[in-house]
Amino acid sequence: MKKYLNLFDFSQKVNYKTEVLSGLTVAMALVPEAIAFALIAGLSPLTGLYAAFVMGLVTSVLGGRPGMISGATGAVAVVLVALAKSHGVEYIFATVILAGVLQMAAGFLRLGKLMRLVPHPVIFGFVNGLAIIIFMSQLDQFKTAEGAWLSGTPLYILLGLVFLTMVMIWGLPKLSKAVPASLIAILTIFGLVVFFDIDTRTIGDIASIEGGFPPFHIPTVPFSLETLGLIFPYAAIVAGVGLIESLLTLNIIDEITETRGRGNKEAIAQGTANVLSGLFSGMGGCAMIGQSLINTSNGARARLSGIVAAVMLLVFIMFGSGLIERMPMAALTGLMIMVALGTFEWASLRTFRRMPKSDVLVMVLVTLVTVFLHNLALAVLVGVIISALVFAWDNAKRIRARKYIDEEGVKHYEIYGPLFFGSITMFNEKFDVLNDPDEVVIDFKESRVVDMSAIEALNKITERYHKVGKKVHLKHLSRDCRRLLSNADKIIEVNVLEDPTYKVVVDKI
Repeated sequence: MKKYLNLFDFSQKVNYKTEVLSGLTVAMALVPEAIAFALIAGLSPLTGLYAAFVMGLVTSVLGGRPGMISGATGAVAVVLVALAKSHGVEYIFATVILAGVLQMAAGFLRLGKLMRLVPHPVIFGFVNGLAIIIFMSQLDQFKTAEGAWLSGTPLYILLGLVFLTMVMIWGLPKLSKAVPASLIAILTIFGLVVFFDIDTRTIGDIASIEGGFPPFHIPTVPFSLETLGLIFPYAAIVAGVGLIESLLTLNIIDEITETRGRGNKEAIAQGTANVLSGLFSGMGGCAMIGQSLINTSNGARARLSGIVAAVMLLVFIMFGSGLIERMPMAALTGLMIMVALGTFEWASLRTFRRMPKSDVLVMVLVTLVTVFLHNLALAVLVGVIISALVFAWDNAKRIRARKYIDEEGVKHYEIYGPLFFGSITMFNEKFDVLNDPDEVVIDFKESRVVDMSAIEALNKITERYHKVGKKVHLKHLSRDCRRLLSNADKIIEVNVLEDPTYKVVVDKI
């Protein structure tokens, strides 16, 4: 159990001071984010804070990626806002519970491995888009409650405090890493504001965070097919968006820490957390890339930091609301701007002239969809589809045929490249049915029959030769290709030429 939780196993080289201090820093950064996302969804601030506590605690204990932070997120809030306005908070709780069940099912079905299909340009675009969103969301702090830009003394005070926070976060690690620089920066700005009685916006100006322990509450909605039909589309989108954002964040943290998380385990943990969040009056959520990067940049690598962050967030709600509400937003704004600058893949800009144009297009498109639509699932889906189409097109152009006639007058077509739906047109153009001799051999030693479209292409080409009284043999088919043809033997009829001197290589898919 100790090894599983990675909390008190002293063989794991866990820096407990770093874990605790980083967790405290993350807890402070969670407060304004959770409040803001709850307000976006049209819910009370405590709904977001409770979700951050439950999501953070459960995923830290059970998740597949130590050091990753989960909580209430904007991606989930955007999905739920329409349902909250039309049917109220009880339907939100029910939707979050159902989304959690769907996520758990995805984990048990081991669908986390589907993240292998996400190409690197998509991840670059996703990360850059999130960095831009994090930065742009901080611009609201430079506006008044009416939406006008600050000016004069309030603007200069805010800019000064934000700049001082950023300088401290950047410079302190060069002097010492004994205490997370972000925590020192937040406490220093807090002390300056209190000591000099500086008039600047605080967390309390956004909303009160005072509350008790999250109350257990079964959603009071009609248990009927009509209710299920209403909430299921929202739950499916929440589950999909949550898993995509969580598993992509997991991959990013994997790269930073040079370790490997477990995607399916994380999916089950995310689902469990959302079920409990809905039962304990939370709006649900998923992994938070900003807070996760704060945590890892502080040096946290174990589960303890996430647990401390969740527990301290609850302590703030129950006992420390008066103190936390006095926390200046300037300090948290500076912290999140530094997170945005650190999140952006600046190296991706240098690859524009070195990467294939299709990859650059995918990266830019994913970034734009993420930034302007705030729909992370759609952005990733668009990127994967375009990448898949480009891959299919490139492979379709690679099919070749080497032609020759042997001493017995038999014409041979040696096929190179995969035969699949994208390459069948070019495959058909390789053959000269009318002018070929009476016997033809199609050799697949350097090719593979991949899908049903390829089988149908073989059927068509054999039919064309049969109509003019000529015979076709298929040679050097691998076992998986023969299996495809065998399964389709009632649909097509082809003559497979046995070659006892050829050892079939079994391809592993």
